[in-house]
Amino acid sequence: MTNSDDPLVIFTPSGKRGNFPVGTPVLTAARKLGVDLDSVCGGRGICSKCQVQPSYGEFAKHGVTVADDALSVWNAVEERYKSKRHMLDGRRLGCQAKVQGNVVIDVPPESQVHKQVVRKRAEARDITMNPSTKLFYVEVQEPDMHNPSGDLERLVTALRHDWDLPKLEVDFSVLPILQPALRKGGWKVTCAVHLGDHTVSPRIVHIWPGYYDGAIYGMAVDLGSTTIAAHLCDLRSGEVVASNGIMNPQIRFGEDLMSRVSYSMMNEGGAQEMTNAVRDGMNALFIQIASEAEIDPTMIMDAVFVCNPVMHHLFLGIDPFELGQAPFALATSDAISTRSQSLNLNIHPAARVYLLPCIAGHVGADAAAVALSEAPDKSEDLVLLVDVGTNAEIILGYKEKVLACSSPTGPAFEGAQISSGQRAAPGAIEHVEIDPITKEPRFLVIGSDIWSDQEGFAQSILSSGITGICGSGIIEMVAEMRMAGIVDGPGLIGGPDQTGTTRCFLDGRTHSYMVYDGSAEGAPKITVTNRDIREIQMAKAALYSGARLLMDKFEVDTVDRIVLAGAFGAHISPKHAMVLGMIPDCILEKVTSAGNAAGTGARIALLNTDARAEIEETVRNIHKIETAIEPRFQEHFVNASAIPNSAEKFPILETIVTLPDVNFNTGGDKEGGGRRRRRRG
Repeated sequence: MTNSDDPLVIFTPSGKRGNFPVGTPVLTAARKLGVDLDSVCGGRGICSKCQVQPSYGEFAKHGVTVADDALSVWNAVEERYKSKRHMLDGRRLGCQAKVQGNVVIDVPPESQVHKQVVRKRAEARDITMNPSTKLFYVEVQEPDMHNPSGDLERLVTALRHDWDLPKLEVDFSVLPILQPALRKGGWKVTCAVHLGDHTVSPRIVHIWPGYYDGAIYGMAVDLGSTTIAAHLCDLRSGEVVASNGIMNPQIRFGEDLMSRVSYSMMNEGGAQEMTNAVRDGMNALFIQIASEAEIDPTMIMDAVFVCNPVMHHLFLGIDPFELGQAPFALATSDAISTRSQSLNLNIHPAARVYLLPCIAGHVGADAAAVALSEAPDKSEDLVLLVDVGTNAEIILGYKEKVLACSSPTGPAFEGAQISSGQRAAPGAIEHVEIDPITKEPRFLVIGSDIWSDQEGFAQSILSSGITGICGSGIIEMVAEMRMAGIVDGPGLIGGPDQTGTTRCFLDGRTHSYMVYDGSAEGAPKITVTNRDIREIQMAKAALYSGARLLMDKFEVDTVDRIVLAGAFGAHISPKHAMVLGMIPDCILEKVTSAGNAAGTGARIALLNTDARAEIEETVRNIHKIETAIEPRFQEHFVNASAIPNSAEKFPILETIVTLPDVNFNTGGDKEGGGRRRRRRG
């Protein structure tokens, strides 16, 4: 029996928490809370599948301080596995580590039964090939006793003569292999040369004896606050050889950006801790992708990164303290070109790394990459670009003018802070329909293409089960509940007498909606609570308000088209997003998905060096709007909290769907308690 005096255990990224007596194994706590922590041996200390990463220090978001002795001391079983299986530093075995005090515990992706599906893929795109790193074959004059000069000097002379290359520098890592390569190749060698840009000079980064006709590679990386996605590209053909992604390891320090800034402020060395975490995660991802492509990671000779400002600073090893307070000053907003070794990246030691410029303090290089990919500054019509994520970046413009802002939507759209929410993984509900008459739901889960009310559904989900609701699913769920009259405009779920279904049940002081009851099969109950509705309302209101603020600056009430970008944006149903009031009223055919536009922008910058100068010029011409100081932002936010909106009409939407005119307002409590009634008229 637990009580509130027992230590509090908080698991990330799920956000599940509970109090457990001192001495409770972490694995036991995870099981009781329904946390997705793997264990094949049943907690006997044999399989090592239950590895977790405890975090220590002050966590303002969770309201806890984690002491160094929050878990039991390291034991012999863990020591054995660390020596044999090479457990990462700081990891513990969930079956061996016991709760001693309040603790925050991250369950890494590899320890989860339902591995995460990071939905960031390489979009098909025609890109003019002009990579910054290219191969050059040369024949070098042999040394002469009568005309002494160094081998490097004669190599540089040959490259200048044969390829009209300007004066070249050489990376120090090339010098030890220079002379063996020249002699093995009979004074014929192939050089990989980074051709430089306006910030760095051309530089020899690698050398092969003789004629080398193999591939060299570059990495385009979208470093998000929730996920990191990378595309390995052949720098000669432009082909995407392999793509993959992982959850950002920084999630254990806070799911949203401000939580991480807060962690940095409150914990000495916290910024460096987060820098190390994201670089370690990046290297693990690079090794994984290189292994899939069956290449040596040292063959990766160029890399481009896009990221939001907080990720930008933490990745570079800059404390994001100033981004947590007005006027949100960046250490630098310019593009950055540096060496991979400066960032401790395990690719070619001489590889160059390029980071796109940031637009402003809360509109980062990822938004710049979206602008590069979608080119609003070349658009004839007024286009709204929305990169939906934990921190939404919004761009509105056409060829005459482009404005940008950011909006802190939080992680609700990713399935976090939702009672049955989870990230996109097999078993997660991703599409929903609710019958407006019977109020019965039907749904699709990731990993199956059969609807829940169709024959064969149970068989199709045997391996995954039904585990929760992901981001696209929760958006469709709330919109469908609104269209079916289960939730009203202000965001209250009605009771069974008001909605006509027993799926709506009293849950504390408010009502919840039962989506799926798997208790008979030992599976979870999946519900939507009124708190879930509130979380989605706050997230979508922040998103809409940012877009509306930019529209105010253009003095317009409509836009010509809307482009939803981001891994998550690619899976949003435009109709449901509009019912929810996430995006402005627009012709549905004019609402399109750009997929992972930030990742596409990163690939463009990787494969076409001219695009780097182009986006740097474009960013200089984008005007940033700071929502925090705009007087109308709060007004828009309040109006946009309703579903879809309490003040603005959606005439195009009204021709598509008719929303029930219901109001489940209560006699006193805003969120529940007392007798509910239906508004007449």
